[in-house]
Amino acid sequence: MTLLKPGRLGDFELPNRLIMAPLARARSSEPSREPPERVVTYYRQRASAGLIISEAGHVAADSVSRPGGSGMHTDGHVLAWRKVTDAVHEAGGRIFQQLFHLGRKAHPTRLPNNATPVAPSPIAARGEVPTPVGPQPWPVPRRLETPEIGLLFEAFRNAIHLSKAAGFDGVEIHGANGFLIDQFLRDGTNDRTDAYGGTIVKRSRFLLEIVDAAVEIFGPGRVGVRVSPHFVQDGINDSNPLGLFGYVADQLDVREIAYLHLIESDAVPADQRVAATLRKRFRGALILAEGYTQESATKAIVERRADFVAFGALFIANPDLVERFRRRATLNAPDATTFYNGGEQGYIDYPFLADGEERSPQR
Repeated sequence: MTLLKPGRLGDFELPNRLIMAPLARARSSEPSREPPERVVTYYRQRASAGLIISEAGHVAADSVSRPGGSGMHTDGHVLAWRKVTDAVHEAGGRIFQQLFHLGRKAHPTRLPNNATPVAPSPIAARGEVPTPVGPQPWPVPRRLETPEIGLLFEAFRNAIHLSKAAGFDGVEIHGANGFLIDQFLRDGTNDRTDAYGGTIVKRSRFLLEIVDAAVEIFGPGRVGVRVSPHFVQDGINDSNPLGLFGYVADQLDVREIAYLHLIESDAVPADQRVAATLRKRFRGALILAEGYTQESATKAIVERRADFVAFGALFIANPDLVERFRRRATLNAPDATTFYNGGEQGYIDYPFLADGEERSPQR
């Protein structure tokens, strides 16, 4: 089956085309945000994935999400994550670390000294955020001064260095889902008039500077970028998404990075999809994500709409997802109530296939 055949991704010949998507499981320790032993077990269990992309790691203390989110900005983070990467490698796997900054999607109650979140422009996200005192509207962020953008860039560069020290095989720069980099990219959240705002070229500058740093540290074949042109849930938008993400794809192609990770489900109407356009403009590996099944993922690869497909909830509930796909076995059902909280339950206690177990195809 095509989905289970090897494939080239940057510097790696992956044994299959199943990517474990970055999943914010909120199991790191508080207040250190270092992954404990249960996180080591969780990733080791899923090492048969062609590639694991870790949960997003905060690059700085002023980017703090829900309790249990992980970080990559201290020596303690390096030491703790080294246990994870060692375990994955010992099990024969490969793992990239996803890195991000929340920008406007932070909240003062979780930030040092109750600081106001920062963003390209003082435009609040739509909706509410969970806080220690209950759901609250997203705050209006403080506009970053131009020199402060350089400091944030340095935070990303430092985190990339630390990821390498922690033994990760590469990094994925999180430019999706309305977080800081995405806020710079889109004109609905970036009304700046300096070198980081206005034209598509200027709005893309922050992302591309970070990518250049990652390429310098890891080499291009160990760098990926995730984007989400269809994400609008928090009010983020762009007046010309195809022009914007087409330009980004062009620039990533010039840099010859390993892959572009596109959140675009089969549910997106055909006339609104961007994968085909981006695939023409980016010659590295293309990963598709969001709600794929074994059948729809195989179809996407057979039709050459993607080189790899990322699975989220299916990897949460099925640590041996690759083998289950191979045997066409029944899948464990994910328990959504334990996705973002708890300890070992719903995290490392999902059962593996019994020896010889084989059942009808899953849908």
